Amino acid sequence: MSTPIRDRPPYASASKQLLRNSLLDGLRELLVEKDWARVTMSDVAGFAGVSRQTVYNEFSSRGGLAQAYALRLVDQFTEEIAAAVESTRDDVEGAFTVGFARFFASAADDPMIVSLLSGEAKPDLLKLITTDSGPLIEAATAKLDTLLQQSWIAMRAADSGRIARTITRMALSYVAMPPEADFDVAADLACVMAPAITQARR
Repeated sequence: MSTPIRDRPPYASASKQLLRNSLLDGLRELLVEKDWARVTMSDVAGFAGVSRQTVYNEFSSRGGLAQAYALRLVDQFTEEIAAAVESTRDDVEGAFTVGFARFFASAADDPMIVSLLSGEAKPDLLKLITTDSGPLIEAATAKLDTLLQQSWIAMRAADSGRIARTITRMALSYVAMPPEADFDVAADLACVMAPAITQARR
């Protein structure tokens, strides 16, 4: 069934989003091949088949490019947690054990995070998850807040925001310092968070 015309995004908006996704996909592919410190805006432009100025017009700077990539990761990671919650109904601890485990696995495989944790120091990437992490925290918190309220978890709005911020800040801390291999950190975090979440359910 075709999408009703009134529900379709305007052409300009859809075209802009396609360009943005193409550039971020290109960055991901480049990061598989080489370290972030050696990736240039020209590299991204060449990979996507556009001009260097187009990349600057879209992201303003190399830092803006990195932030846009990180914000897309936030979307992907929160979607994985949402999928885990949906697939593990009526089991708060089990749902978040699966969700945290998927988050850690995805983070470990992402080339931007791999680049952050390897090779030479990258202060610009580190700032994204520390001193300049406000946009990431805001985006992830908003998505998790909605999930906690609108899924079967059905948390009270007065409490869901606090839990969402706590989960977000914990997740960011584990990006900078990945979980220990000899502990089931996903299960540990879920065990700690589950009682607070359960108590705040409507």
